[in-house]
Amino acid sequence: MHETREISALFHLLDDPDQEVYDTVANKILLFGKEIIPNLENLWENTVDESIQERIEQLIHRVHYKDLQMALQQWSSFSAPDLLQGAMLVARYQYPDMQPNNVVSEIERIKRNIWLELNNYLTPLEQINVLNSMIYNYFGLKGEEVAYVRKNQFFINQVIESRKGNPLTNGIIYQSLCTMLDLPVYAVNIPRQFILAYFDTFYDFTEIPRSDDYRILFFIDPIQGQIYSHQDVEGYLKRMSVPLTPSYYQPLSNKRIIQFLLEELTKCFQGEKEAYKREELLNLIKLLGEKE
Repeated sequence: MHETREISALFHLLDDPDQEVYDTVANKILLFGKEIIPNLENLWENTVDESIQERIEQLIHRVHYKDLQMALQQWSSFSAPDLLQGAMLVARYQYPDMQPNNVVSEIERIKRNIWLELNNYLTPLEQINVLNSMIYNYFGLKGEEVAYVRKNQFFINQVIESRKGNPLTNGIIYQSLCTMLDLPVYAVNIPRQFILAYFDTFYDFTEIPRSDDYRILFFIDPIQGQIYSHQDVEGYLKRMSVPLTPSYYQPLSNKRIIQFLLEELTKCFQGEKEAYKREELLNLIKLLGEKE
């Protein structure tokens, strides 16, 4: 953005010790939107005072965050928001300059390879074996249990780059590929797990699910693609002393999956200095609306 007299005047006031003056200046700078970022970056490079540099960094973050809020709100307003797009928006919180094309092109590459191996004569289990082979062997995606010290495993761009994620991000990749390939695989609401289910093609989502609902053919653990039966899931619920509830067998909406991703990501920022990040992430969760 061309530096006008107004912008120059505002920048000169960034070192004002009066917090009220600084807040007024910061809010006016935020009104310029993303276009002001190159000016702020240039100012940072030509500033020797570390406290002023810190204020500039905070301003750049606030500009990016405001832009992310608007993008997430727009995504949420769609009748069928895209899951992969939602995960990339979450990644923008930590990596505002990430290139979504890198993620999309890798997912497309895996999809093409899977598509070449699929045909109408394969059973659902055989289809999933093809997916597992391509995702975990050919692409080399690894999975680990959720650990909040490994926050990069919550960001889809980092998962694609490192080929290492957790159940949530691996599951988002897996479900996104299934959507592209017209396979009826969706995340379900099993407590304390993020697990996928292969539904009967003729499943009617308007019907209330039942605990004995065998319209789910089998379950898939997205960490490494392991298949589980209804008996396995029921055994898990018994061990956890969790009663069988019909809602556990209901597909999660894409919006709810992204909410859950944000909720888990919030737990990665526990330090006192990161309290503002927790607050920002909680605001993003609220922005997506009530839990379903």
